[in-house]
Amino acid sequence: MKDPLHEEQESSEVVFDGRLLKVFRDGVRLPDGSAGVREYVKHPGAVVVIPVCEDGLLIFERQFRYPLGRAFLELPAGKIDAGEDILACARRELQEETGYEGEHWRHLGVMHPCIGYSDERIEIFLATGLTHVGHALDEGEFLEIVHMSLAEARAAVFDGRITDAKTITALFWAERELAVG
Repeated sequence: MKDPLHEEQESSEVVFDGRLLKVFRDGVRLPDGSAGVREYVKHPGAVVVIPVCEDGLLIFERQFRYPLGRAFLELPAGKIDAGEDILACARRELQEETGYEGEHWRHLGVMHPCIGYSDERIEIFLATGLTHVGHALDEGEFLEIVHMSLAEARAAVFDGRITDAKTITALFWAERELAVG
């Protein structure tokens, strides 16, 4: 049965075709039969990793984010390359950005950070059994590594030091997965 809120695509045009993002403008038929326009971004998808050290500390990174003009505290993450397996991407991003490899991996879920204007999805992983092997940052990538307990990270969300949506969502999962008792 068709969802009564479904909007049917009638036309589509590419407005912008960049290296990372593609912007579309579609003509749609709305649920009441009238015509509408939807503009949205197509994104290849990404992963976010919750890396848990033996002592229970989580590994974060501080990275400058140009659109907002400042550094953000966030969990390691990165774009899924065309045809890349999501676990392979998570393993690659963790090692490139933090210098750690994980022995044990669990896929926890998915989040959609910008549902009003993008099809982006971010796959959430938990990595444990970490070993430091050295980072391999992409050219032009600069960041600082920060270790925090789950309680410190939670406090950082509530005092405004962590505002990144993928990190907040992943921490919500971490609270469930790392609960003691």
